[in-house]
Amino acid sequence: MTLVLALLLSVTLTFAWLWFFVRRDRHPEPLWLLARTFAWGMLAWVISAALGASMGGLTTSPLPLVAVLVVLLTALIEEGFKFVAATTAITELSFDEPMDGLVYAVTAALGFAFMENVTYTLGFGTGAGAWHAVLATLAHALFSAPQGYALGGLHWQQGRAWVVQGLLISVALHAVFNGLLGGGGGWLHLLLLGAVVLMMIGLATRYYLAFEAHAREHGPSEYFLFEQAQRRR
Repeated sequence: MTLVLALLLSVTLTFAWLWFFVRRDRHPEPLWLLARTFAWGMLAWVISAALGASMGGLTTSPLPLVAVLVVLLTALIEEGFKFVAATTAITELSFDEPMDGLVYAVTAALGFAFMENVTYTLGFGTGAGAWHAVLATLAHALFSAPQGYALGGLHWQQGRAWVVQGLLISVALHAVFNGLLGGGGGWLHLLLLGAVVLMMIGLATRYYLAFEAHAREHGPSEYFLFEQAQRRR
């Protein structure tokens, strides 16, 4: 029963955060496309986990430099595949305004987090799984916010450098968060971790407000108006 409750907690947190982020979109995305992007995020975790397992003895090395390298590689692999999962939506007609970059990046991230939470719970038990779900679900969504902002910037005719910058910021945030989380206890670590989380929340809020202002200024896109007209027929 406790295992079922832990899994239910993971499901509840995942979809609660998904609703929280998606509801900010003034022009809601098709449910089938959100579901597909979520599924791509789940697959991204499977691939990332396989690559992470291939690191073998590196993850248990006592050398500080190796430990730093593992943290960086893990962040790069996970954010890289989450980014690929999010980009599966950008060629769709529904991807028609900057806010959509954030919506699909967060959706892919939460699909990734969901798979990670489920496997963590099954592998390490209900207590560890519950704590992991509470910490990791929101964290993964926040890690992906910069790359979502970069994808949204495609509507502002930003180049590849803009997208690469967003991805690198996501990787850096993920690496710093994981490094602090695994760096031991103590008040200093907790304060630094709290500062990183607040910074990520601040960035995500800034991105959402910028895209909401853009949506208010420019109004519905031509595709959105066409879609609404088709639904009324």
